[in-house]
Amino acid sequence: MEMKQSMMIGGEKEKGEESSQENGRLMLADGGLAEKGDPKVNSGGGSGVVSNGYPTSTAQSPKEVAGGVPAGALRTLVVQQTSLDRPRETWSKKMDFLLSVIGYAVDLGNVWRFPYICYQNGGGAFLLPYMLMAVFGGVPLFYMELALGQFHRSGCISIWKHICPIFKGIGFAICIIALYIAFYYNTIMAWALYYLLASFRPTLPWTTCSNPWNTVNCLRYLSTDSNVTWTNTSTSPAEEFYTRQVLQVHMSPGLHQLGSVSWQLALCLLFIFTIVYFSIWKGVKTSGKVVWVTATFPYLVLLVLLVRGATLPGAWRGVVFYLKPDWGKLLSTTVWIDAAAQIFFSLGPGFGVLLAFASYNPFHNNCYKDALVTSSVNCLTSFLSGFVIFTVLGYMAEMRKIGVESVAKDAGPSLLFIIYAEAIANMPAATFFAIIFFLMIIMLGLDSTFAGLEGVITAMLDEFPQLLSRRREWFVLGLVCVCYLGALSTLTYGGAFVVKLFEEYATGPAVITVVFLEVIAVSWFYGTSRFCADVHMMLGFSPGLFWRVCWVAICPIFLLFIIISFLAFPPEVKLFDYIYPPWTTVLGYCIGVSSFICVPAYMVYHLLTTKGTFKQRLLKGITPVPSGPHSDIIITHTV
Repeated sequence: MEMKQSMMIGGEKEKGEESSQENGRLMLADGGLAEKGDPKVNSGGGSGVVSNGYPTSTAQSPKEVAGGVPAGALRTLVVQQTSLDRPRETWSKKMDFLLSVIGYAVDLGNVWRFPYICYQNGGGAFLLPYMLMAVFGGVPLFYMELALGQFHRSGCISIWKHICPIFKGIGFAICIIALYIAFYYNTIMAWALYYLLASFRPTLPWTTCSNPWNTVNCLRYLSTDSNVTWTNTSTSPAEEFYTRQVLQVHMSPGLHQLGSVSWQLALCLLFIFTIVYFSIWKGVKTSGKVVWVTATFPYLVLLVLLVRGATLPGAWRGVVFYLKPDWGKLLSTTVWIDAAAQIFFSLGPGFGVLLAFASYNPFHNNCYKDALVTSSVNCLTSFLSGFVIFTVLGYMAEMRKIGVESVAKDAGPSLLFIIYAEAIANMPAATFFAIIFFLMIIMLGLDSTFAGLEGVITAMLDEFPQLLSRRREWFVLGLVCVCYLGALSTLTYGGAFVVKLFEEYATGPAVITVVFLEVIAVSWFYGTSRFCADVHMMLGFSPGLFWRVCWVAICPIFLLFIIISFLAFPPEVKLFDYIYPPWTTVLGYCIGVSSFICVPAYMVYHLLTTKGTFKQRLLKGITPVPSGPHSDIIITHTV
């Protein structure tokens, strides 16, 4: 329902003026603005103009403004139609927003992927390309998304009508990608929950070879076991617990025959999704409180594990292996590709989350400082995680009397669930360290899941407000149920193969291509000058030349570089001893294209449904609709 606000100037009409301000905003031609229920009106020219429903800081009352107008003078009145919908939700505190963004950006990849990528690509030398890619690619994209979300106050679907309507398919593609991530990412937390529950024992179950799931090849191999000889066929008790008890991957020959669902993992995942639902069902007011635990607890655990790791024998060997620079590797393009991909997936632009979170900020919030602070915290966390992991790997190498490279041959979940779990099991107070370590993994994953689903929820609620805004709890319940059902394939005996397939194909190339189009749409179609003017309106200063050059040229080149590298060097997908057959590559690319296809499909739909000649349709498709209180404005002249 909308109501047209009428207004009269003059001392004898004060009563009518007050009532007219109740249901709308009042804007004077000289740039002033009166907010709904706010008697302030600016009289100071263009300096007081604000956008998106926030009053200017320097204002005068209507009576004072009217009193300065000579009797009979011609005034221009701007009368605006405003919606009577419920006001947009906002963060309770600034810290809720910062912790939510940090919790989203700092996830499991910071703990297992960065340390592995770092030592694999030249150790300390890798930090140079990593920092260059962060400064010229990752942080500008991060800043751009926060600014877009905060200015237009919309999710990743409806925001496109204010930027470039024909690119609206990007929003739908982002939502599909977020669903694919929810299908497999939460399963890793279910594994961690299984480990957590198994840790409440005097003797951790992955320390012995006398369990029902162990094979004859199981061998406990440490320096204290002097009579044991390790061979190429030997397996550690931690590896057998992970593969044969938790995953039960030995009961599936491959992706062509996944087997039945593991009921233990199904219950673990149900518990994870229950926590997720009750954390996000009410919006950022509730999730903003939960992240005070889920975003801060991992840092406490990382510090405890760092101190513990630094005191272990052989820790220095791991640190040297982690940071020893191999400058010759900088001549390899693989190093630069890995650096670009790592910073991109670590900061996480393009998943709709930053747009959603920033849309709940006050209009004049300093998102520039937020972008610098949160991205710096994210990069430092990755660096810190490397010390946490490699001090323990050095300890394992010292115990086994082998090189660190032999211990650190696994990447991904195996690094956490096999190598690190085994190292913890051989420490004093193993049960305590196991409990806090797997709690940390669960919490690192939880706030990333909160963020990913909030991106989808915000997008859908903003796009279909009449249908969903008053039914948020039911919509979130339906979304969580869909995610749980979609994740069932990852809970089968061959579920680990499905997780790897989704990780490699469903998200990577698709989301990078989507962000590439997003940067092109904002920088070239919407226009950098217009975007910088929006930022100036919010923050009081415009982005400098560095940011403009990054958005127009460097970021598109940065993203194109990653896309071409994916196409030129497709990853060889392998998990344990299973090499993915060629048909799985076709399946993987089909999953990736299934989300990206929304972009060209919506372009065709928009051109077919818009009225006018082809040129007029195209022009409407690239012409943004104004956002904020400058829309639905009627200008009149009166005496």
